[in-house]
Order: sequence, then C-alpha cells, then structure tokens
Amino acid sequence: MAIAKRFLTKHTSIALAVSATFAPIPSVWAQSADIGIETIEVTATRRAGSLQEAPLNITALTSDTLAEQNIADLDDVARWVPGLTITDQGGRSDSPIIVRGLNTNSSGPSSDGGTVSTYVGEIPLFINMRLNDIQRVEVLIGPQGTLYGAGTLGGAIRYLPKQVELDTTSAEVYGNVSSMNESDSVGAEAGFVFNTPLIDDVLGLRMSLNKLHDPGFIDYNYLVREGGVSIADPDWQDPNDVADNLRSKKDANGEDTLSGRVALRWTPTEDIDATLTYFYQKQEVEGRSIVHYDALSPDNGLGDVIGKYESAYRYVEPREKEDDLLSLELSVDLGFAELVSATGKSSFEAVGQRDQTDLLIRLAYSYEEFPAFSSYTRELDNRDVFTQELRLVSKGDSDLSWIVGAFYNNIDSDGASLEFTPNFDEYAINVWETGGNLREDALEYISVDETEITEKALYGEVSYAVTDQLDITLGARFYQYDLETASDVDLPLLYTAITVEEGADDFRQGDEIILAPLENKADDSGSLFKFNASYQFTADVMGYVTLSEGFRIGGANGVGACNPDSSGDTQEVCALPNEQIYAPDTTTNYELGLKSTWLKNKFHFNMALFNVDWDDAQVTGNTENGQQTILVNAGKANSKGVEMMSRAIFTDELSAYATYAFTKAELTEDVPELFDDSDALDGDRLPGSPEHQFSLGLKYSTEVMGDKLLDVTYGITAQSDVYSKIGLHESGEVISGYALSNVSASLSDEDWTVTLYVDNLFDKYAFSSSRNDLGDIGLAVAPDTNSNRGDLLRYYGHYLERPRTIGLKFNYQFGM
Repeated sequence: MAIAKRFLTKHTSIALAVSATFAPIPSVWAQSADIGIETIEVTATRRAGSLQEAPLNITALTSDTLAEQNIADLDDVARWVPGLTITDQGGRSDSPIIVRGLNTNSSGPSSDGGTVSTYVGEIPLFINMRLNDIQRVEVLIGPQGTLYGAGTLGGAIRYLPKQVELDTTSAEVYGNVSSMNESDSVGAEAGFVFNTPLIDDVLGLRMSLNKLHDPGFIDYNYLVREGGVSIADPDWQDPNDVADNLRSKKDANGEDTLSGRVALRWTPTEDIDATLTYFYQKQEVEGRSIVHYDALSPDNGLGDVIGKYESAYRYVEPREKEDDLLSLELSVDLGFAELVSATGKSSFEAVGQRDQTDLLIRLAYSYEEFPAFSSYTRELDNRDVFTQELRLVSKGDSDLSWIVGAFYNNIDSDGASLEFTPNFDEYAINVWETGGNLREDALEYISVDETEITEKALYGEVSYAVTDQLDITLGARFYQYDLETASDVDLPLLYTAITVEEGADDFRQGDEIILAPLENKADDSGSLFKFNASYQFTADVMGYVTLSEGFRIGGANGVGACNPDSSGDTQEVCALPNEQIYAPDTTTNYELGLKSTWLKNKFHFNMALFNVDWDDAQVTGNTENGQQTILVNAGKANSKGVEMMSRAIFTDELSAYATYAFTKAELTEDVPELFDDSDALDGDRLPGSPEHQFSLGLKYSTEVMGDKLLDVTYGITAQSDVYSKIGLHESGEVISGYALSNVSASLSDEDWTVTLYVDNLFDKYAFSSSRNDLGDIGLAVAPDTNSNRGDLLRYYGHYLERPRTIGLKFNYQFGM
C-alpha cells in the first residue's frame, strides 16, 4: 500500500528517548519486524557518513522533523538538541546560543557570547534564518576548533539547504495561518520552492521565497505622546492624565520577515560539481518580547496597573535587519582526493531605535529632575565578511585517510549609537541657568566604532584504522589573527547646553559634533589540537573518546575611547585603555561517548560524558565611565555532565524521539572585582542555561480514508531553572524552569499535506530570561546596591515565551 512506503520514509523525524523509557516488550516490537529507523547521512566531519557511524556528539534534524515539530528557526531547534540552549528573546536581538553551559554573560539583550559558530552550507554566517527549503540542521556539540576554527568554543551549527536537482522539474507551495492568544490579529506565512534543470544532468536552478507575518502579542501601552513634552510618569490613578501624556501600541513585538534563495548548480563533468548561491533575508521587527508585569518597584505606581502581557517602555523599539550571502561551493574529484573550495561574501545592516530613559536615570546625572524627561537611542550596525576555504579530503579504501585545508576570513564592521534627550537642553538652560546654547537635534551622546578582524589558518586531520574495530584520528589547526579598531564618543548636548568642554573657551554652537577616533591594534596566534579514538565493539555498538580544543577570537568593545587628557571631573561615557580590547579564550574538551543500535535497528541509544575546561573566559563587565556593557577576560570555568538521546520504533504506527542532558557549569577560581560591589567566586554557577533539559516526541501514523496518511505528533520540551547572572551576584535571580507541549495532526497524500497544530498547548506563562536585575526596583541583594530612582525605572523585565498558538498549514508539491 502507499501508506507503507510513505511511512518508512517518515521515520527519520522521530528520535531520542532515555533507554529505560523505552524498555522493549517483545510482542510489541515483533509487530514492526519489517521497519527500521532510517539512516541519516551527515557531513559534519567533512566526509559523508551516517549519524550513527560518526564518532562525535552530533544531532541532525531532517526536513521531516522540522515540519512535524513545527520547528521554524534556531530557537525551536535548541529544544530538541541535548546540551544546546537558545533563549528566545524575540526577533529584535540575537538570541544567545549556549552549548554545555559555556556562558558568562548576564541574561538580556546582546547577551550572545559567540561561543558557537553557525554555517550556511560551507560558509560561516551568524544568522537566525527561517528554516525553509532546508535538507537538515546539524548541531555539533563540543569544541570543534580543528575543522571549524574561531567561534567554536562550544560547538557549531550547520544549515544544509536542499540541493539543486539536475534531473527533475518540481515546484512546491506552502502556507500557514495561525491565531495566537493575546494577539489581536492573525499570523501568516507563505512561500514557494521551484527546481528545474536548464541542461539535463549538467545545469540546474533552484529558487525559494518565504514571507512571514508574526502579529506579536505584547502591548506597549505606556508610550510618551511627544518626547520632552509628555510626562512619562503621570498620575497613574487619573485616567485623563494618563491619556493626555501616553499612547498605546497593540501587539508591538511583531515581525515581518522576507527570505529568499537562488541556487545555480553546474556539473560539466562527473568530477566537477559547483553551486553558486545567493541568500537574502530582511527582518522588520517592531519591539522587544519583554514584559514588566511584577517587575516594577513597589514605589512605582505603574506596577499597580500594568498587565501580564504589557511592556512599560516609553518609546517604540523597532529594528530592521538585512542579511545577504553570495557563495560559491565547488568540489572536484581528483581521484586520490576531493578538492573543496568554499567562497563567501556576506553583509549585514541594521537600523533600530530603543528606549534609553532608564540608563540615563540610573547614571544619577539628575536627568530625572526634568519632569518631561525621556530618552531614546538610534542604533546603526554594518558588517561585511569575506571567507575563503580550501581543503583536500582523501578518497579510497586505505586504512589511512586525511584532510588538509586553509582558511581565510575578513570581517569589517562599524557601528554608531546616538542618544537623544528631547527638550532637556531647554530645561537645563532655563532651570539650571547654565548659560549654554540650545541644541535643536537633542543629541546627548554619540559613539562610533570601526573594527577589522583578519583570521588565517591551516588545519588538518589524519585518521588511521589500526584494526577493523579501532580507528584513531589526530587533528591540528594553526591560526593567526589581526585586529584593528578605532572608536570615539562625544557628548554634544552636555558641551552645548550645560557646561563648557575642558580646554574650550565657550559652549558649542548649533549642532556641532566632535569625533576623533582613537586607533587600537591587537594580534594573536596559536594552535588547537584534537585526538579521537573510536572502537567498534560489535557491528551495532561503538564507543569513542575525544580530546578537542576550541577558541573564541578576541575583539574590541564598541565603546569610544576616553580622552587621555581629560581631568575626569565631568560626565564621561567612554572606555579606558584596559577596557577597549579583550583577548581570546580557549576550551579543552574531554569526552567519552557511546553510539548503539538495538533490536534490528528499531532502537538507537547514544550517550556522551563530557568535561570542559575554559581558560581566560570572556566575561561581561561595565565601563568605569558611563556603565557601558563590555567584555573583559577573567578567570577559569568548568562544565561537566552527560547528554543522552535515542530513537525508537514500537510498532508500524508508533515511534518516539527523546533527549536528556545534565550540565554543571561553574567558575573554578575567584575573579576579584568582577562586579561593582563583589568578587566572583570559585564554584559560582554560570548563567544562561539550565542544569537539566528533557524533550520527548511521539508520533502515531495510520491509514485513513482508504489511501491517506494521518500523522499525529506530540512533543514536550522541559528545562530546569536558570541563573540570570554568575552566582546570582549583582542581584541576579533564579528564572524558574518550565515545560512546553506541542501537538499536531497531519493528513497527507502523495502530493499534499494539511496540518492542524497547537504550540504551547497548555498556554504556559513562562519567562525565558530577564533584563537587568532586582537592584533596579529597590530589591538589591547585599552587597549590591539599589539603582538611582528605582521608583521611575523600567529597566528590569522578563522575556516571555509565546502564548498558545493554533494554526493550519498546507503544502502542495507539483510534479512536472
């Protein structure tokens, strides 16, 4: 029957269970004697091989898995990969990617530490892309320094797009409409994929386009009507006063994303395969997914009226992001080896706005004395990247195999941050009687920075089959990088309206800005090594041991340099010399793993025990002047634990997928003066990831209506609590653990599929992370101290998981 064939091809998507959960019952397993778990091919080792044969900790999610569990982006992927944590912070800022707890950054915006590299095909590109027309996602857990280089301190993630088919013309259209609790409008997504040979078996074209409309679910109900005129904190008990000064924007964290890909594949001979690809993604994000419910000071009257799905920011916070990538991937069969060339040129541009009122109030410079004070920031970011990699991969059946390669990467980035304080100049001149001049642009602060990083590396791996059972691999990477940076800051409104700049004769006039970026340079070189031994105990059971290293490149903090001639008596927002640059950090991973197949390929069980030492960890800190977020090098840390996953087929109809991970990540030495009021201590737990993670997926398939296939899937993902800051210092908090359930039912024929799904089935109200700390609402934990004017601050808040979403998806494939 048609159902039997289609059922066999769909078992790829079901994986993972702790073995005790799936203890076999002989009579049940016997019913599925003809069905085994489908082999998943992966290329993470730079060679094609099956998932079960690869001697490393890798999870592969196929296109079927992505569809059945409604996995749309990287945030969703993490729920199904043991040891991987990605905190969903909405589309406005990059969500932090954490592997095995290797993170020191406090939760909140810009908290991604860059410990994991992401790849699109063969090209490194940091992007949370929509997972459309993707063959599979491969997640490599643990340092991958020899083959993947910088940024793989914790691991690597690879998006593998579907390849151009040279012998088939096909088309696919799909759509999705959804309704989300707390949202006033309907969500939608639609797209198409088209593939056609231009010259049979020689030249082919594949195109895809996707449009997403996420309506949002968080209301910005306390926006000032006019900056510098409206009172941001009116009498909250007087509806007329509130209405006169504030306005609302419903569903203000929505997102519209357009993404597309065009690929041209050319195989002029049997030995040459080249693909030229252009990828584009544009995101228009409305605001943060942060709520201030139960996150305001007891002395703040707004706390009595704010709702569970409301944000208290005073300005809308849109951000527009554009990514594009032009790549050429070429493979040539040389007989003795395969030559692979990967060339990529990518760019990133972002323009945004955010509420900056709280930061300026926190600095205690008396801004809040102005009754109508509020502030916003415009943020500009640009990045251009060129990457070239060449490698040779040996071929043949020899006991000795090898990989050698060369890597070049150049990153050129610049950014600017501009803070505006509407009408504050007029207040300072009239009330403080400063004698200064008005500044029409209201520009209070500007910071600019430019950075260029060039990385070069040579790498290789040699594997030898000592016996039929024992394989040994040695790898090394030798790298060198150069860093050049220039940055500066200016305080235009201060020197125009409030005080005369040191060394100047008078106040500035008009909209004058003075910037003289100071240059700084750094470089480093080093080596990374890898040892791996795998032993095939039986045809179905393999064990492996790995020692691997990873590193993260140093860099420049995007804060302007302090004027070395300044007396320090006036307001400054800048970086001192020791705050401008941070050095690279490294990890050493010790891992013992098991991969096994049981019951005639109906049950897979894989496990890894790991211990990771982290040296010179890059830690989030603040500048002495202006409290700007920066990175510094401080101390050592360690992460140890276990990761388990399995796949199982119970009967012809029922299969399962599950994971479990335990991670204990903590500092292993004291870090003096890491915080303003305390030291970080040996044994302090690292922030951002849970100690326990669990996921379980169940799938039931049966034939209905004669020849149609019905798939019913259920998935649950759960995690334990998370610390918001290292060891809960600086008034950090414990963010409670939670579980989310999803369910779907799909009806399909050979050409079409219709799916009804429910995400967050029980409408769990859960915080994924927090922004800032309890000191902002007057609840600081000693020795930390409360921030200035906690009764006005709205800095502290929580990122919220999405409410229950009910949707209907369809997919139709045209054969041509």
